[in-house]
Amino acid sequence: MSIFKYFQKRERNPPDEEESPPEHKRQLLQKAAGQVVHVGTAGETASPEGGTAGAGKHRKSGWNPEWLQLPQFKHWLYVTPHGMFCHVCRQHRPAVKNGPKLRPFVEVGAVHYRKDYLEHHINTEHHQHSIKCHNSIVSGYSVMHAFEPIIIMEHEAVIGGFKCLYWLVKNEIAHHTNYGKLLSLAQLLGCDYFLKLKIDRRNNYRSHRIIDEMLEIVSTVIEEPLMEQMRASQAISLELDESTDVSLIRQLDLHIRYLDKEGLVFNQFLDIVTVCDGKADTIVTAVKAVLQNKQVPTEKLCGLSTDGAAVMTGRVNGVAKQLTDSFPMIVAVACAAHRLALACKDASNDVKYMGTFRDHLQELHLFFHHSANRTAALKAAATTLGLSDLKIKEVKDTRWLSQHLAIEVLQTNLKAVLATLAEEAEIKRCPIAKGLYTFCATYRFVASVYLQADILPHLARLSKVFQQANVNFLHIKEQVPITIETLRRIKDAGETPLPGSFLSRLHQDLDDPLALGAFMIHHEEERNRRGHGVEDLPREEHWTKFVKEVASPYISGLLHHLERRFQNLHIIGAFSIFGPQAAALADEEQNNHLQTLAKRFLPGKETLIFQEWQSFKEHMRGGGAFKDKNQAEIMTLLASECDEWGQIYPLLSRLAAIALVIPVSSVNCERDFSTMNRVKSDLRNRLQEEHLAACLRVSINGPCPEEFNYQRALELFFSKPRKIQCPNSGCKVCK
Repeated sequence: MSIFKYFQKRERNPPDEEESPPEHKRQLLQKAAGQVVHVGTAGETASPEGGTAGAGKHRKSGWNPEWLQLPQFKHWLYVTPHGMFCHVCRQHRPAVKNGPKLRPFVEVGAVHYRKDYLEHHINTEHHQHSIKCHNSIVSGYSVMHAFEPIIIMEHEAVIGGFKCLYWLVKNEIAHHTNYGKLLSLAQLLGCDYFLKLKIDRRNNYRSHRIIDEMLEIVSTVIEEPLMEQMRASQAISLELDESTDVSLIRQLDLHIRYLDKEGLVFNQFLDIVTVCDGKADTIVTAVKAVLQNKQVPTEKLCGLSTDGAAVMTGRVNGVAKQLTDSFPMIVAVACAAHRLALACKDASNDVKYMGTFRDHLQELHLFFHHSANRTAALKAAATTLGLSDLKIKEVKDTRWLSQHLAIEVLQTNLKAVLATLAEEAEIKRCPIAKGLYTFCATYRFVASVYLQADILPHLARLSKVFQQANVNFLHIKEQVPITIETLRRIKDAGETPLPGSFLSRLHQDLDDPLALGAFMIHHEEERNRRGHGVEDLPREEHWTKFVKEVASPYISGLLHHLERRFQNLHIIGAFSIFGPQAAALADEEQNNHLQTLAKRFLPGKETLIFQEWQSFKEHMRGGGAFKDKNQAEIMTLLASECDEWGQIYPLLSRLAAIALVIPVSSVNCERDFSTMNRVKSDLRNRLQEEHLAACLRVSINGPCPEEFNYQRALELFFSKPRKIQCPNSGCKVCK
């Protein structure tokens, strides 16, 4: 047997329990450890009983039992037939940095029975590290109690690694490059148990491979309880959207919506997958693969929300059409927030001047955004005029109603903007500034700013409602008619603006020398060009012309597109049967709604649904538990599995659950993509597939670091054989 195989055998059998090695092997061990073997005249080594086995010329040495009573030795020293050992060093086993692999007092027994040899061990680097590690864990406990947590020190090191990794990923910090640095910082702050992660020079649990494996474990721990809740829900729906990441790779995002046992709606990130193209067949294949891998009960799928793109909503071969063919209960809905943004964009495009107005708003933003000097001049002008710290906002189609923020800032600080443009045009001779000032210092532009300052806040308020995480069809039913009625009142006011509106003080601001009157705003729509003059009309005629050619067509277009995109709710409109006024509807209308819902979601059970409805509507009329409750509260009571109503009316409870989970927007997918853009940045552009999905899952679905289930992560970590293990052979975690 070689010396190294013999040492491996000693590791499996502690030195105080195994049989004594042959004398020649014992000397080989001591020689490998770098010890001096003291022999007598007969070549015999020193024995722990004292003296030497044979008389010789060398100095006598031997074990002194009184050493165990000395304060500097008694807490760590013990003796066996194989020599002296250090209890603390054998417990913590710090990594060998230099010198022999088999160290006295640690891997092999020390047979140098001298007091100065014991004192030398106290001053060794590995003993000092072991003492620090021991004190950091057991400080405040008695010595006997201190040695009890020996079996969990390796566990604490692994859990500490999970805590560092989870904190990095949750805060969207690059984990590959910062994980090792965070562990080093923790060690510097006194967490010496991280030394347990360093098994040897090659195994320190800091490689990219082990970090990715730990990340997948963290993702699994987060996903397990969410998937259990989702599978127990009465109804499930999906939100789909497709985008491109910083590496120009197509990513398909899936967000899931379900109910808990109390009837409350939850939205959770499900997965993000790479697709090779944006075709409907490719997207459908990817969606079905995710549903299968996540074990989503497809028989409960009842809703699908998309952004409304042609590939998603195509009548013949769109994604919604193919998924509906595969899962007949699905109701496909185009995102309400996207529909609102498209309605506003279409209304602007219908009026030629409003389209030009929008383009100039973006040019105005770029004029200041691309120059630090111009931005500084704009802020200086705003400060001089006593206005707010000014920054022209960007107008982008990808940001819903970003024009509202741009108009809000511009209307408040219009005189500072005009003053800066005039200075750039006259003093610095900037042709771009001159062109912008020529367009902005006109009656029609200023009137358009005031018009949109009156209209866009109502549309922005509606957009914010649609951007809520738990928005449902009731928000469309209630909020869209209110917004349409508000816009209609502005339109009907005609040439007499509503009191308190921005348009009502337009002419007052134009005449005020402290406001826009200082800029001599011309009444004509545009300046003279190439010698062709424009007839200068009185202000009243310009106002009438603006209302007729710009304001009225613009508001009419908004009303038309809003009604066209939101008036037809299809099957979703039938869920109004659960409203508090439904019991007062005519029997024929009630039956039509119930027939529509039963045919789509519960075919073959129409008779049972009608029977439950006849009883349920009496509760609606009589008040009781449903008195003074709105439709959302009524449906939540019905959908709750912990309430008696769900047991009394199981079919109506299922319909109420479906109504609550059917999404009317895909805003959660947009938030997922915002998170993706933060996580997968230019510096982390190689993050792909399952690791990207794991990072998003931790960032979106993960709890705060204090509430994460690290014990479950530890169990999954040790479900595979690991080189780091606790000394307890009976540990159920390490196995």
